[in-house]
Amino acid sequence: MNATDFPARKLRIGTRSSPLALAQVEQVSGLLRKFEPDLDIDVVPVVTEADKWQGDLAQLGGKGLFVREIDQMLQRGQVDMAVHCIKDVPGDVPMPRGLIFAAYLPRDDVRDVLLVPEGSGVRTLDDLPAGATVATSAVRRKAQINRVRPDLNVVRVRGAVGTRIDKLDGKRPIDTRLDAMVLARAGLERLGIAERARQVFSVAEVLPAVGAAALGLECRKDDEPVAHLLQQLNHDRTMTEITAERVMLHGLRGHCNSPIAGHCVTEPDGQLSLRGMVFSRDGSRFVHAHFWGESLNDPAVLGSRVCAELLRQGARDIIEGIPH
Repeated sequence: MNATDFPARKLRIGTRSSPLALAQVEQVSGLLRKFEPDLDIDVVPVVTEADKWQGDLAQLGGKGLFVREIDQMLQRGQVDMAVHCIKDVPGDVPMPRGLIFAAYLPRDDVRDVLLVPEGSGVRTLDDLPAGATVATSAVRRKAQINRVRPDLNVVRVRGAVGTRIDKLDGKRPIDTRLDAMVLARAGLERLGIAERARQVFSVAEVLPAVGAAALGLECRKDDEPVAHLLQQLNHDRTMTEITAERVMLHGLRGHCNSPIAGHCVTEPDGQLSLRGMVFSRDGSRFVHAHFWGESLNDPAVLGSRVCAELLRQGARDIIEGIPH
């Protein structure tokens, strides 16, 4: 096979079956058809083990379960490519054998937002009374909310974005009445419901997850036609920034249960800037590091430097839950 095999060949895309995941595949399909207008795309939705499990993901083996089954299908040749949210790709294990990320799409808005039930007058996190219940699926968010508002009751609510919002609005049964919810702005935008956001947290207020708002296009390393097709969509700046973040995450041996945040940006002068934070689960302890790319401006070197500084400050003990 060679790079001219399209559009004669069908392209099978493996994806989670959630509305957000399917919306992301629709976006990718539209971009691919700009290069191959007659491309025959077959979407293969998968309900992953993590999607079926409503408990704490750490008990099941972590966030990597969102991508593992699809990766195995890709390795077996059942699909030709996968669209993954990079924040769901584990940082403590190597890439699955024979697979590569051939492209990263331009990153969307990385910020987290506060949502409130329909009809609520709450505008910001500060408006919530002591003891109010805030829902989030991420340990990273819980830790950062607790750091500024230790008086709030932060609970875990998982599921598809639309399902979670229904729970917030009281349209689906849930054990606890919810006063607010924190979600990613990018997900709301991809679903066309960004107007639900009441407060947009700055990156300084809530540092994003590593790989936040970035989509990675994965394929088999030896499938040159698909790799060539996907590489045409690659956004170099996003790839560079993701590299810095994930080198940091890998060095910290970060997994889904690790409250690790990291965000790399390219400054106007071209300098890379990477912030990293590691929190205790309740937000009472944290370490923070911020470095620039300097003369080398190498993303891997930058990620390693930030990782080393976080470890020097005690990040390993925090990740492992070792008392101070």
